[in-house]
Amino acid sequence: MKTTVRTINKLKSDGQKIAVLTAYDYSTAKYFDEAGVDIILVGDSLANVALGYDSTQKISMDEMLTFTGAVARGVKSAMVVGDMPFMSFNISLENALKNAGEMIKAGASAVKIEGCSDYILEVVKRCTESGIPVMAHLGFTPQYIHSIGGHKIQGKTLSDTEYILEQGKKLQAAGAFSLVLELLPEESAKYITENLDIPTIGIGAGKYCSGQVLVSDDMLGKFSDYVPKFVRQYANLKDSILNAAKNYCEDVKNGRYPDEKEVTHVNSQN
Repeated sequence: MKTTVRTINKLKSDGQKIAVLTAYDYSTAKYFDEAGVDIILVGDSLANVALGYDSTQKISMDEMLTFTGAVARGVKSAMVVGDMPFMSFNISLENALKNAGEMIKAGASAVKIEGCSDYILEVVKRCTESGIPVMAHLGFTPQYIHSIGGHKIQGKTLSDTEYILEQGKKLQAAGAFSLVLELLPEESAKYITENLDIPTIGIGAGKYCSGQVLVSDDMLGKFSDYVPKFVRQYANLKDSILNAAKNYCEDVKNGRYPDEKEVTHVNSQN
């Protein structure tokens, strides 16, 4: 059964946690879907972990659409959310709706949009009215990194927490079906979660959010340039990939690959 906005709302109302992971390719998305991940986010984090950019701000809408399509083709049950990249929704309302629509056409079931200005609220409202569910994103918002002064924990004071909650309520009223809270003290995220009707998805925001999201390359131990404090590594793919590649190179150079079982002869039956 396909996961929808209604499914996510029911998980929250039933007190069940929501599991979210990022994915950027067909096979990874297929495995996450089979594992029971509720939401697969095609995050703009792929700019760093898949494309090697030094900032998520550098990825284009066309690149996001390509990866979103690949992920969507691997998924049968999970909700696929496409991250709206930097400046893909900021130029004009018409441009924002067009790009959000392209995400849906590529295979996403919803889009994620960072921030909460009056303009962003209108974008969320119009997307929702147009049949495009929106996952909002507050706290540390990477697309605004130059404005907020780097990777800094947000909501460290009561007044800052109240402000984020106020923004969350506005996004909720505009139609957002969920809210990512990034880099918040656990107490702040708990307070915000308890005072919103929509589910919150935490990343570096403690255990009291309605669900959790991690960048898959971090969780799988594949991306090693830096590892955030809040990441738990469930595998060590970096070493597995290195060892497999080294063994392959040795076998090729020493003539051990291919062997007799791995070659085809003129008189082969198949």
